[in-house]
Amino acid sequence: MNSGGASVRALPQLPAGWRVIRTTGPLGFVTHARLERGDGSQVEWTSRRHRKRLGLLLPPGAGPATGTAGRKVRGRPSRTSRWLGALFGVGALCFAIGSLPLYFDHVAPRIVAATFFVGSILFTVAAYLQYHEAQTAPGAVLPESHRRRLRPFAGAPGRIDWWATAVQLVGTVLFNVSTFAAMQGDLGEVQERRLIWGPDLAGSVCFLIASWLAYSEVNRGIVPRPDRSVGWRIAALNLVGSVAFGAAAIAARYLRTTDEPANVALVNLGTFVGAICFLLGAVLLPVESATDDAGHDEELRSDGPAPTVP
Repeated sequence: MNSGGASVRALPQLPAGWRVIRTTGPLGFVTHARLERGDGSQVEWTSRRHRKRLGLLLPPGAGPATGTAGRKVRGRPSRTSRWLGALFGVGALCFAIGSLPLYFDHVAPRIVAATFFVGSILFTVAAYLQYHEAQTAPGAVLPESHRRRLRPFAGAPGRIDWWATAVQLVGTVLFNVSTFAAMQGDLGEVQERRLIWGPDLAGSVCFLIASWLAYSEVNRGIVPRPDRSVGWRIAALNLVGSVAFGAAAIAARYLRTTDEPANVALVNLGTFVGAICFLLGAVLLPVESATDDAGHDEELRSDGPAPTVP
């Protein structure tokens, strides 16, 4: 837990008359902040909600009867969340289908490999959109405009969400390399190790790091602490999926069976479980943006009564 000092400088710009009461976050990052507005009322800022433009929260106990649960404002899913959900979802579906014996036992190996490659390309497109979302997060707690500017090479190393999305994007590119190489049927053992297994393992490590950062962004502390938010469920599902992908990558090289060069059963199981977790997380992305309407900004700009949102 932090308050004041350098950690405050990691927050978006505050409106005039607002002040920071305290901040929390892992590894020196700020993921949650308690803010006091000009009228003395308090609101809570979170990193994930900010970049997804879901507005501010009431601090625990500040709402009428139910605190931060409050009332849920149902709106339309944002366009970004719909695209992310579709791209991540279809990509995950490709990995899930490609790992099913019912599919790969009856389809040519190159078609199976192409299925994984298509899924990895969709993952990369979605990962870039997510990276762009983090890059273009508003620079102020109450942004004057929701305009997004394309800044493909801009960095924000002071924010945990930037690191999470950047590392994930690198991981998806490594999966592109691995799955593309797998479509080539004439690779030798050394080439397979360098072009297929190596990038696959490195991509899985990137996914694990990125998922842990994204989970740390929404979870307070090391012990799992569900806050009833859709964002927490998405981050938890992605973390489990990344662990499963990592197990599949290890099984492809180090956990061999007696008669095969890899533990094929574990490879397929890990890939399938990971893909299903990513698919469920993708389905929840539009739900997250529709559950909490971002239309409270106007009320907050006027420094009126604090909103009641989930």
